[in-house]
Amino acid sequence: MDWGKVIFVFFTLMSLTTTAGFLYEPDVILLFIAASVNVISTILKIGVKNLLSAELLASSLVADLHLIPAFIVMTSTDHLGLAIGLAIGAIAANMFSVALTLIESAKAQEKEEY
Repeated sequence: MDWGKVIFVFFTLMSLTTTAGFLYEPDVILLFIAASVNVISTILKIGVKNLLSAELLASSLVADLHLIPAFIVMTSTDHLGLAIGLAIGAIAANMFSVALTLIESAKAQEKEEY
């Protein structure tokens, strides 16, 4: 088992689920956790050298650029609607990232079979 891949996929999924948790229970602490986990996921994607690594990093940066402003908006103005809208954008980017991770895993498994 490749533990590096396990950690990579763990943080990718954790980014998606913590942001979804914020949509279920809009709280500034949960939004901070979602943004923090997403930043960790982005940092892990910097060193990846896969077929779709540029797309993975780009999607993670998009999610960061939605969650960080959402946290700033939530703490400074209490505009919940805007924070939720930004979080939905981050979820879309994270879902794209998960889809790319699944494609990458399928391609890697296909290579191993040959």
